[in-house]
Amino acid sequence: MSAIILFLAVLAVIAGWWLSQQRLTAKPWLEEGPVGDFPGGDAMAWPAAKVGLGVFLAVASALFVLFISAYSMRMSVADWRPLPVPRLLWVNTGVLVMSSVALQWSYVAARRYDAEGVMIGLLAGGASAVIFLAGQLLAWQRLGAAGYLVASNPANSFFYLLTAVHGLHLTGGLVALGRTSAKMWRGAEIAEMRLSVELCAIYWHFLLLVWLVLLGLLTGWTDDFVNICRQLLS
Repeated sequence: MSAIILFLAVLAVIAGWWLSQQRLTAKPWLEEGPVGDFPGGDAMAWPAAKVGLGVFLAVASALFVLFISAYSMRMSVADWRPLPVPRLLWVNTGVLVMSSVALQWSYVAARRYDAEGVMIGLLAGGASAVIFLAGQLLAWQRLGAAGYLVASNPANSFFYLLTAVHGLHLTGGLVALGRTSAKMWRGAEIAEMRLSVELCAIYWHFLLLVWLVLLGLLTGWTDDFVNICRQLLS
């Protein structure tokens, strides 16, 4: 349960920061002057795509919380035998971090109207994501060759399930990223593509956060972290 609380707390912090950036707490009725003249006044109306992404991320977060909850409860049963986490997962984590950084780079470049920087960030982010997925499949292959099959132990089943669900979400993101990259390649105006690049970056940051939580859960790091915090506060 500690992993669930940690995950929800991190999500709440990220959501609060993001909402503050959208100026949802602004009070236009207290501002003087015509509507839209005060800073951020034009940001009050969210694009439908951003609202849709927010709803999707909320649903996806609920799904992962359910999986994490089931994992936490199931691991307390006597037949639970944790499988060794492949070292390759740490390499994959570094690759996913690079992918998220590349998408953030692309978004910053879009704000500067730097078309070349946007394209480089999109391509680097997409390539890193593909490498991450390939690394995950390789980790699966190595575990299977070592005898850690899906049906041989509940811990094995949860490992494959959690990594597969995360991989499916990343694959879906690659579709959207590919469409955005294709439009940029055909010479679309940056002003028109800025929102798409921003949404891709937000989604990649979300997937990175989820993966870090999953990795901490699979390695037992989240429970150790919570225990350390409890000792420091006691």
